Amino acid sequence: MTSTLLLAFALMLVLEGIMPFIAPAAWRETFRRLTQFSDGQIRFVGLTSMLAGLILLMLFS
Repeated sequence: MTSTLLLAFALMLVLEGIMPFIAPAAWRETFRRLTQFSDGQIRFVGLTSMLAGLILLMLFS
């Protein structure tokens, strides 16, 4: 199980790095906009992301 978690973490890092590598200006602008969100909006984005991930895990496992 540890190796699976490490593989999932490695894949997450690869996916997180694609946008800044391919389009750094767009990534910077998106990040700048994100810093202007309120705490509630950021929490909603995080919750939505976690729920989408859980749904994908349930669908593909």
